[in-house]
Amino acid sequence: MDKKEFRILLVDDEPDILEFVGYNIRKDGYTLWTCNNGKDAIIKAQEITPHLIILDIMMPGMDGIEVCQELRKIPELKPTLIAFLTARAEDFTQIAGLDAGGDDYITKPVKPKVLMSRINALLRRTPETEEPEGQLVVGDIIIDREKYIILKSGREYSIPRKEFELLSLLASKPNKVFSREEIFENVWGNDVIVGERTIDVHIRRIREKLELDCIKTIKGVGYKFKI
Repeated sequence: MDKKEFRILLVDDEPDILEFVGYNIRKDGYTLWTCNNGKDAIIKAQEITPHLIILDIMMPGMDGIEVCQELRKIPELKPTLIAFLTARAEDFTQIAGLDAGGDDYITKPVKPKVLMSRINALLRRTPETEEPEGQLVVGDIIIDREKYIILKSGREYSIPRKEFELLSLLASKPNKVFSREEIFENVWGNDVIVGERTIDVHIRRIREKLELDCIKTIKGVGYKFKI
């Protein structure tokens, strides 16, 4: 896809951030919409189904984490990537953002070139830029890579994109131990920098949502899908 075909929604209550970040996104060739509060962002996201939402956390009324949680409840926005862009750098805030369904976490201040590198890396991994790979069947689990749904014992599950990609990776080679480095490279990409706890948070969410006990932790190495 050409960059102008990608739709990005930037949400921040600070006019200077909307102007500065928005300028750099448009300059790089993307199509951009902006909102200055969470409620309007939810409405706008349903109107334009963006490929990427860049979301501030500290906003009045409805903060970014609450907005992310609401966005993740909307089926048509399931493939949409959500990246937090915030001055909150604490580990617990980053974990809360990932728990809410965020795909990336970028702290302010950030240099324009670094920001655009992160955005480019995220959008290279959208469904529109990847070839569908059909279904992956492992035991009683069916991973439908075209519809982005998971069937387990006849029940259908819809989970955020990064969780889906992580589960697909592990299930693609049952009993293989994937190192943390391999997981980062395949799911997030080498040029996307995420916190050390990112994989752990996503694994925990997958286990809880799908009630899985087949994803095993290999201490000091990574994870495997055991059958």
